[in-house]
Amino acid sequence: MRRNSRDVSRKRAQRGLTRNKWSHISMMSIPPVLLLTTVTLGFFGIENLNSALTFPGRITGAALVGVSLISLLGAAALVDHSLWHCFPHSRLVVLFSAFISFLTNFLLLVHIATSDSIKYRVLFSVLTLGSAWAVLVVWRTSVVIPAPKRVATAVIATLVVGLGNFTYQNLYLPSKVEVRPIIKISTEKPVTSRDRKKFAVPVTITLENHSDVSFDVLGTEFHAMAQRVRLSPQDQRRQDWRTEAREWSTFERTNPLSRREVHQPGDLMEAQPWIRYGDPIGAHDTVAARIVVQLPMDTPYDQLAFYASAHITRKDRASLDKFHPATKEFSWLGGKLPDWMKTQKDYKNYDSIIYEADLKESNAIDAHTRDLRHLTVYWRFSLHGADIREAITAHGKDESAKSTEDRYGIRVVEAGPVELTLWDIKSQK
Repeated sequence: MRRNSRDVSRKRAQRGLTRNKWSHISMMSIPPVLLLTTVTLGFFGIENLNSALTFPGRITGAALVGVSLISLLGAAALVDHSLWHCFPHSRLVVLFSAFISFLTNFLLLVHIATSDSIKYRVLFSVLTLGSAWAVLVVWRTSVVIPAPKRVATAVIATLVVGLGNFTYQNLYLPSKVEVRPIIKISTEKPVTSRDRKKFAVPVTITLENHSDVSFDVLGTEFHAMAQRVRLSPQDQRRQDWRTEAREWSTFERTNPLSRREVHQPGDLMEAQPWIRYGDPIGAHDTVAARIVVQLPMDTPYDQLAFYASAHITRKDRASLDKFHPATKEFSWLGGKLPDWMKTQKDYKNYDSIIYEADLKESNAIDAHTRDLRHLTVYWRFSLHGADIREAITAHGKDESAKSTEDRYGIRVVEAGPVELTLWDIKSQK
């Protein structure tokens, strides 16, 4: 009986030693996870503090730096628990730091789930699993919590702050409805020349930004269309309206169906930018330009129609780097056009002036985990109008329209047509 009890005691002691050895090995696997988390989050946090385009982005950077320091404190507490035993609640500190590291790594992994960088997805997957393992290992050591309610309050507060910031950055901001800038076109009374052989129409274009967001200008265009409009002696038939609608479908404007007026597709009289590309538009700022359109007194046209547009990008979503004319700036001299533009049936009627820039992401996390995006702007014109098109590409692949608008904040603001009859001025010749 004594021999059997000794054997049982010996086996129990061996199992205890094995369990303690395994527990020691498990605890020693935690510092590398915490230290790697410290370095990674510290790097992204400092980068965000220095380069994020928004205040929430800077707050995120500060939070990442804070979590990196907590992870470092957890690694130090684990060393104290294993060697020095100076702090009685060192295991609790390790548990708290491991949990905060797990939560942060998991949120970052969700944030970069659709990113382009495989290495960062792997890194944060490893850190998330490693920190989860650390929480499990420390929890199984029967950590003594001196003030459970206070610790629970601190954990809940951390969860609320982390999830609140993640929700604000990734759910609220992309869907926030902001006030778009507006464009106004106003015309003044036509002025005749001294020899009364020509006249000029002054046109004022105003862009008003009533929002709290600043913008960068990708491109602007103003164009004036001259139209012939004759009156029919009798009402047009339904088939005539269908014919007019079909003729106007190839032009960039609303079909002007009328019972008596017979419209002809307009001819481009003038087209030009009215704000320099790359210029900033500040919050609550107003920008105005004045353009003069001249025609001869014996012009065959009956009306002038004025159009203006601006393609802009929000400064809090992306910034432009080295916005400049493309190496081959003109489409008729070898400038490259995208395939989607070539599929449009009227693209051969347009010539394009091409500008390009690199897009900088709004925060350091996206800047390091997403491939560099390239912006190309096409300022197009033809005998029947002018417009602007833009494309964002990465490795030759175009971004979707939703990504272009939501992620990079590209907005199109348009005004027109503002029509002016020429009968009064022509009657003065």
